[in-house]
This record gives sequence, C-alpha cells and structure tokens, in this order.
Amino acid sequence: MSIQVIGLNPAVDVEWRVEGYNWNEKTVIQSIRSWAGGKPPNVARWLTFLGLESELLMPLGGEPGDLIRRDLRNWGVKLSRVRIAEDTRTNTMVTPDEGQQLRFNPKGPKLSKREWNDVFARAEKGFRKHSLTILSGSLPREANPNVHAKFVRLAWKAGRKVILDCDGRSLELGAKAKPFMVKPNRFELAQWAGRSLTRRSHLVAAARELSSVTGGWVFLSLDAGGGLIVNDRESVTLSAAAPEVTALNEVGAGDSLLAQLARRVESSDDPEEWLRWSIATGSAFVQVPAGTLPKKSLIKKLAGEIQVRSK
Repeated sequence: MSIQVIGLNPAVDVEWRVEGYNWNEKTVIQSIRSWAGGKPPNVARWLTFLGLESELLMPLGGEPGDLIRRDLRNWGVKLSRVRIAEDTRTNTMVTPDEGQQLRFNPKGPKLSKREWNDVFARAEKGFRKHSLTILSGSLPREANPNVHAKFVRLAWKAGRKVILDCDGRSLELGAKAKPFMVKPNRFELAQWAGRSLTRRSHLVAAARELSSVTGGWVFLSLDAGGGLIVNDRESVTLSAAAPEVTALNEVGAGDSLLAQLARRVESSDDPEEWLRWSIATGSAFVQVPAGTLPKKSLIKKLAGEIQVRSK
C-alpha cells in the first residue's frame, strides 16, 4: 500500500493570535506560529500518522519552501521536491480570542515550462510506483486549469486510481477525466453545479450529477454536518452525521478526512467504513490546536459512535 500525493501550490501557514480586531486601528499580535500548511503537506502528514507509506510531490522555492521541507523531514514525510525559482506562498490566519478567523491566501508562484516538465516527469514516475494518487489543492499562479485532468489521464494510463480534491474550473475539467473519486465540500459542489444547494435533497442530486460525469465515487464533506458518499452508476447513497464536538480549529480538517479516506480505500474497506472513519478523523482533528494531531484512540472512539445511513 503506497500513496502518491501531488500538491502543486503548497504553502507555509502562519497563525497570528490576537485578542480581537481593532478595525482601522493597530491590532497587537499576541503570538505567531508557522508550519508547513496547505492541503498537500497536511494530507501527507496524516498519511504518515496513519501508518501509510507515501510520497509527496511538490514544487518548492525560496525560504518558505525550505521551511516546508524541514517540517516534512521532522514529520517523517517523504518528499519529492521540484525546485522552482519563485518563492512558495505564505498563508496568514488571524485568530481572535473570540469571533471568526480571518484567512489570507496569496495566489502562489508561477512555474516555468522547465519546472512544469519536471513536475510531470516525477508524477509519471510516481504513477508507476504508487497504487493510488491524491491530487489536492489549488494550482500555481497562471497555471492551465486542465492540469489536474492531465494528471488523472496519466494515472489511468498507468492503471492507477486518483482521488481528486480541488475546486472551480480544475474540478470541472478534472471530473471529466473520470477520477476514481472526487471530494468536494458543500461550497465546491454548489460551485460546480452552478446553483444553491440548501437542502439535503439538493446535495444528493448534485453529488449524483457529479458522479454521473466521473463514472465513480463522490465523497461530499459537510464539516460539522458529517458527510455523504454517492456512486450514481452503482446506485449508492450513504450519509452520516458528525459527532457533536467542541471545535478549536477547522483549518485542515478536510485534509485529515481525505488521508483517512485514502487509507480506507486502499485497505479495500466497504464504502460505509470510508465514510465512518473519515468523518471520525475530521471530528477528532478539530478538537486539537492548529498544526497538531489528535490521539488515534480518539479517532477510534468517534468511529464507533458514527451511524451510517443508506439513502
């Protein structure tokens, strides 16, 4: 069991803790933390935490890229690094003692033709070596939105499964390349469908539409609302509510869920177990501070509490 994670626009996550916001006045930062963030490093870190062999392919540049590389080494994550000329982006989160968090995400670096060629060459090598590939996160600045779709087609050519976690035009084009599974959240699915999805029946219908395009599985993550798994071709609709927990942080919860999902897929578990364990992992993650990992015993406990419903 070996998984390749491809992340094309990684980031350093920086959290500023503040007492509150003083609009149009100075706001004092109480503390600052930084770590390798963005979807791909989070997913790879979780795969390592869950005991899976994996390799993370990313373009990295500048001091932020070096910070990510150091963190990944400390976490025991195997990295396939494509060196790029421009700096890797830095995402900034501003977290008050009370109230909502602010998040600022730059578009990221622009890759040269040579750098893109290096990324694709390493990815094709990974498709031959790993049994499943996770395509996660956004694209670098000015990248062709068809990039994820190209990766999906290359993976199928190598006989490998792909789980696709992206949004916007990348999701639209990537879905048409027919990945094994796509993992949108509520907002991303509504964006793809081009309409508001306010009711459960709306969510199920849109997920079925997306599944009919991919010919495969759709895992819809609903944050505190749990999740939904649909396969239109196999007439499967499964749902589960998330346990009620006190959330300390939600940045990266979807990435923890995705890693557990990949593990369960690779373990040949039933879709019911994909859903149960993935939601349990996300629910455990939100109970710990940003950048940290929960105890595995908590994940197991929550998984035992989750009930999966069919239709």
